[in-house]
Amino acid sequence: MKRTRYSAELKAKVPLEVLVSELRTSQLAARNGVYTNQITQWKAQARTGMAEVFSRGPDRKAKSLEQEIKELHAKIGQLTVERDFWAKVSGR
Repeated sequence: MKRTRYSAELKAKVPLEVLVSELRTSQLAARNGVYTNQITQWKAQARTGMAEVFSRGPDRKAKSLEQEIKELHAKIGQLTVERDFWAKVSGR
């Protein structure tokens, strides 16, 4: 039996539709061609993931950017040292 892969858009749309609409999960499952258990799992994932979306503030994003900048500066330094080493070894 081949597994069906669903798009991220459908995985986001269907649980939101369950939370917002007055239709039952079984009705939405029939409309979208998915099993009710799958919708229940997506709805649980959406609920846990929603808190994460709202917890990401400007401070967290700025910290991740600062960390990425530090990592990139370290990589630049490493590549510069390697370049200088190979230039000496090759006799340039």
